[in-house]
Amino acid sequence: MSQSSAYTKGDFVVYPTHGVGKVLGIEEQEIADQKVELIIIEFDKDRMTLRVPVAKADKSGLRKLSSPDMMKAALKTLKGKSRVRRTMWSRRAQEYEAKINSGDPVAIAEVVRDLFRNSNQPDQSYSERQLYQAALDRLAREFAAVEDLGEEEAALKLEEMMEKAA
Repeated sequence: MSQSSAYTKGDFVVYPTHGVGKVLGIEEQEIADQKVELIIIEFDKDRMTLRVPVAKADKSGLRKLSSPDMMKAALKTLKGKSRVRRTMWSRRAQEYEAKINSGDPVAIAEVVRDLFRNSNQPDQSYSERQLYQAALDRLAREFAAVEDLGEEEAALKLEEMMEKAA
């Protein structure tokens, strides 16, 4: 049995560095005289199509959408206490970037939680806002797909949860 059966047309999947995409199908292409099975993934938001070799799908970090339980764990993390380390911003920014690109919803929720500012807190720097927005967008896309919501509605719900928890 080939591995391609793990992903089927119409499935929502998560690719670590791009977030949520939709499988358009599996196709065979000849590359350097070898037949390679590719998973074709469309990322609507980025207007991008990605082709991932089936044989390397797991190693690339490609995964199915989070289960409702995994999303609950991410939401629990979101409502938790912010744990901002007192290291230099450049070091923290690199760590946040790595968490966002990990594709792990719990790690992404940590970034959103740590960079979230409610109305009574000081303003963020431009780079903090950029990272916060990137993490929020990534988490909201997956939350929206799991809960069958629109992305904007999902982002608003996530921010409401954090406002209430603060």
